[in-house]
Amino acid sequence: MTKTAMLEVKNTNALEALQIFIKSILKLDDIGTVLVPLHRPGEKVVMPVLISDPDLMENADPLAPSFPMNAAKIVSRLTRKPSGGKIAVVLRPCEIRALIELVKLKQAHLEDVVIIGMDCLGAYTNTDYPVFAGDDPIESTQRFYRKILSGKQMTDTHVELSSACSVCEHPVPEYADITIGLFGVDINNQILIESKTEKGEELIDHLNLKNAVVPSARKKTIEALMGQRESSRDQMFASTSETTASIEKLREYLSGCVNCYNCRVACPVCYCRECVFVTDVFEHDPSQYIQWAEKKGSITMPTDTLFYHVTRIAHMSLACVGCGQCSNACPNDISLMELFRTLSHRTQKAFDYEAGRSLDENPPLSEFFEEEYANVVGIE
Repeated sequence: MTKTAMLEVKNTNALEALQIFIKSILKLDDIGTVLVPLHRPGEKVVMPVLISDPDLMENADPLAPSFPMNAAKIVSRLTRKPSGGKIAVVLRPCEIRALIELVKLKQAHLEDVVIIGMDCLGAYTNTDYPVFAGDDPIESTQRFYRKILSGKQMTDTHVELSSACSVCEHPVPEYADITIGLFGVDINNQILIESKTEKGEELIDHLNLKNAVVPSARKKTIEALMGQRESSRDQMFASTSETTASIEKLREYLSGCVNCYNCRVACPVCYCRECVFVTDVFEHDPSQYIQWAEKKGSITMPTDTLFYHVTRIAHMSLACVGCGQCSNACPNDISLMELFRTLSHRTQKAFDYEAGRSLDENPPLSEFFEEEYANVVGIE
């Protein structure tokens, strides 16, 4: 099922090689559209764009360090019902993991989807990326991936990778039909293409790519990167745990919340059609606010912010993939990713479950086992 090939890179331009590769996929008879990150002409953002015209692929930029949204939400919309055609989707590892959770939650389907997963080099926040990209986004992308893959730091910029990317221990796609390998590969000359499923193997066969072997440096490069990321992650866990160790500390941590609910909207695995926090339940009467203020002396407005976040944590921690879009969407720069990742790591570890790891693992609270009862409720 696994087939390894190399994509030739001409003129040391890996981005152009990927554009040609994705364009060739779109030209296949059974692929109707491709969802890929793309620069809109005249715009400094990179957004997921559904393309049917291969000639538009020249603006595709899957290597851009821009991550304005988790595209698993888009794939969910495209596949919730039959679309009548097959779609290829180019996704980051955290987008694939979120999509897997949505499939298990019956919010997406993969029958007519070809997943093309890419090694993730990281991304800047929504506010930092335009600063980095400047007036030439394509050139900035080339400068970015060449430095990152050479092991050098981006010392010529005043912005850093998002905190979510700096602690992500999943830089390589673990579930995809085809993976595009960048780490440990001489990207000035070639890019690694691997099939992971029969669907992916058939696609590689149709593209007539040359067979190859995985470069020996790839495994060592990935292991070194993961070790660095895991060390940073554990430091983040310790710091966040200390900063939010009590209700008082947690309230202070979330004190900048204005109840905009952007984090809920941006979260790829928060799928409820109606959130209780935007219903009449939390539309308190004016007199209620006055009573609370008179009873306590004062109340912080808006109310229910702590309750909102605690509820979201309880609701979503088993499905959190750590993509960081909650922090990316917060207008007041609250470190929501750090909080969610820290708590999600604990809950997922308790259930021996990792969000997005496998389609074969059911979400923990969706099934129960007879042997659990003795431990939980004392039934012999």
